[in-house]
Amino acid sequence: MPSTTTSKVSRWDQHGREHVVHVTKPGARRQLICDTCGWRRAVQFLPWLKAEEHLTEAHQATVDPTA
Repeated sequence: MPSTTTSKVSRWDQHGREHVVHVTKPGARRQLICDTCGWRRAVQFLPWLKAEEHLTEAHQATVDPTA
């Protein structure tokens, strides 16, 4: 069975709530899964950018906790 690599993209909204999208790589494509709303998407290119776009558009979460 192939190993699965997982990372996450997290952002905070204006109310101080954290929103997280997990990026998993079970194969050639990466799967994005949002903890907040359950949104899922399979992407091949730029998964972390797509995750950031979802957090911004769906949850107005734009504050990067690592910055």
